Amino acid sequence: MEFLNSTTSDLDTIFELYDAAIAHQKAVSHMHWLPFDRLMVEAEIAEGRQWKIVIEDEIACVFVTAYTDAAIWGEKDLDPSVYLHRIVTNPAFRGRNFAGHITQWALRHGTQLGKKFVRLDTWAENMKLKEVYLRNGFQFLGNAAPADPTALPSHYSGIVLGFYEIAID
Repeated sequence: MEFLNSTTSDLDTIFELYDAAIAHQKAVSHMHWLPFDRLMVEAEIAEGRQWKIVIEDEIACVFVTAYTDAAIWGEKDLDPSVYLHRIVTNPAFRGRNFAGHITQWALRHGTQLGKKFVRLDTWAENMKLKEVYLRNGFQFLGNAAPADPTALPSHYSGIVLGFYEIAID
């Protein structure tokens, strides 16, 4: 299992995984992502924030890191943190606890960058993900609306998020 920065040659695979994730979300819940902007993902790749987990030359999982997230985290964004977003598992690799592997990677990554927390958020209603995050060491901080929904895509309008963090020792 290798953690590598995604490259522009991964774009089609990344969007195939996003499409599969959206289809899965629609099948199991009324909550689902809207399609993502290709230019946004290209920018994340150029900034070195789009990551992939590779197993036997195949992309098994993708995710995004951010180092500020004031629109969602508000004043807590003043704490130096690694934020995890859009964790998507290739359906052929489900059930391998990538959330746990990413958590351990993010703790090491955050330590290298001098950060104090690893943080993430998800829909408040998503109890299955809440259990996954708690099982992998995150502390549940509570539910709230994003701090500045006007700075976010329209599908954040009216949303309530669950907030999770792990302190980096």
